[in-house]
Amino acid sequence: MQAGAVIVVMKGERHRHCFLLSLLLKHPIAHHRRVIQQVHSRLITAGSYLPYSTETPMTIWNAILRHYSLGSFPQEAFLLYKHLQHLPISFDSFTYSFLIKACANLQRTTVGVQLHAFTLKAGFELHVYVQTALVNMYAICGSLFEAKRVFDNMPERNSVTWNALITGLTKWGELGLARSLFDAMPNKSVVSWTGLIDGYTRMNQPKEALSLFRRMVVDDGIKPNAVTILVIFPAIWKLGALELCQSIHSFGEKSGLNASDIRVMNSLIDAYAKCGYLESALRIFEDISSERRNLVSWTSIISGFAMHGMAKEAVDNFKRMENAWMKPSRVTFLSVLNACSHGGLIEEGLEFFRKMVNECQLVPDIKHYGCLIDMLGRAGRLEEAEKMASAIPTEMANVVIWRTLLGACSFHGNVEMGEKVMRKILEMESAYGVDYVLLSNIFAGVGRFADSETVRRVMDEKTASKVAGHSLVQ
Repeated sequence: MQAGAVIVVMKGERHRHCFLLSLLLKHPIAHHRRVIQQVHSRLITAGSYLPYSTETPMTIWNAILRHYSLGSFPQEAFLLYKHLQHLPISFDSFTYSFLIKACANLQRTTVGVQLHAFTLKAGFELHVYVQTALVNMYAICGSLFEAKRVFDNMPERNSVTWNALITGLTKWGELGLARSLFDAMPNKSVVSWTGLIDGYTRMNQPKEALSLFRRMVVDDGIKPNAVTILVIFPAIWKLGALELCQSIHSFGEKSGLNASDIRVMNSLIDAYAKCGYLESALRIFEDISSERRNLVSWTSIISGFAMHGMAKEAVDNFKRMENAWMKPSRVTFLSVLNACSHGGLIEEGLEFFRKMVNECQLVPDIKHYGCLIDMLGRAGRLEEAEKMASAIPTEMANVVIWRTLLGACSFHGNVEMGEKVMRKILEMESAYGVDYVLLSNIFAGVGRFADSETVRRVMDEKTASKVAGHSLVQ
């Protein structure tokens, strides 16, 4: 090949590289797997047929690695890495950072340890981005000791490093360590506060979560973002903190979060309903335009009506949702079934269950069966409830379902069914004291006092455990 022809090929290569890189940058999120694979394939094919071409820049390979590591199939990043090892190229900090991220998404600690060793050999033991990626990977995988060791050995840390370790510690329930690290953090960002608040919320410590939230806003003057709002809502409704709910509602209006993020609006619906203010929840729902409402919006308002015993309203809104061409999920069906159970809408509940299975092709879980059995038991339709309980797949069935039915037998005084259900409970596990008490009460309710005493005596002999009662007033 003449010199002029080589220059033409090289110019063509530069144009090709620019085109491929721009194509990758147009797809920053790894949802476009087919596009990335086409680019990957084109690069390899071109490399095979253009032996005099310039090397593909590492920038393009790193862009592909990034897409793979963040996508649904991060293992493809390692397949590409294995291929690249046979090429005369040098890996940089971005290469290792993306591969470590792929390890984190796969939760493959063993591969991560190997990559850790490679980074040390490559001279990145002091590189803040590579070391931060390692801290994040170890923390996500639950190797907290290794994460802390990498963190402690870093001569330089940025806010991402601190947040990665704090978030990892809270994820694995190490709130004490996370709080100590948080208190020692030099410059706390909204991400830092949000990570710790989320940890307290998840560990069912809503008072501490709200205390941190107030400190962040009032003392440090940091404005919450959408994620902060979302993680604080569970603490709000667990404590029934209506005033804070209203304050966040107002903040969302002023800051534009309510208008820009439908998740915030949906969480407001849920929080108001759980705080006992269904009217406010409904007002927010109706303020959302029909174009913005999603399945979570509908499910939240249906669930709100269900928890307040407004079965008819829950059913009506389910129908409104269907008229809006919104396909219900298993959670939506669970909400409306719960409403039917507590509202005595037996036939409607059975119809919803049939619709879920036959029309929507959704597989019910134990909660759906539990709602149906509770619904039939409340109505005294014990034979149907028993038939439903017996039809639950073996891998899904649990003793709670049969205890629910035993409670219904006690309420309706059905001795024969109560004895049958008690035998089923004993087949599954050792009975609790409450099981014997319920059966004893069933016998006593129909005047079979001798049998009632016998059951009590058996309970004492077996020393069946009882769940201790407690009072909020000490």
